[in-house]
Amino acid sequence: MKVSFDHLQINVSDPAISFPFYKKFLGYLGYKVIHESKECVGFSNGTTDFWINKVEDRFKDEKFHRKHPGLNHLAFWVNSKEDVDRFYEEFLKSNGLLTLYETPKYFKEYAPDYYAVFFEDPDRIKLEVVHLSK
Repeated sequence: MKVSFDHLQINVSDPAISFPFYKKFLGYLGYKVIHESKECVGFSNGTTDFWINKVEDRFKDEKFHRKHPGLNHLAFWVNSKEDVDRFYEEFLKSNGLLTLYETPKYFKEYAPDYYAVFFEDPDRIKLEVVHLSK
């Protein structure tokens, strides 16, 4: 059996802030909007889909923390170190987004050529754009 990752749903507290963020971010990475409503935006690159949904009002004040059980971060692999640097310059810096851990930089403790930039979405979900040899 061959398996691949199909989709991921991210619940957000404020669609007015998070929907535009994910449209810019996933759009930059080549994802296209496949569905949009005031409650949800769906994206696809033809292989993997992302669904960004407004959290139910009764949960919107319960903030995400990556140190709790569950999701820690999402990593997006790119073809080269230069792609990571281009993403940093063209997307993060041009949108005034701060990075984590003084990135982009190498993380040799993960792999000899592991080069990444880390940042957060509006709800503080950690995101990563990474290059390493596969």
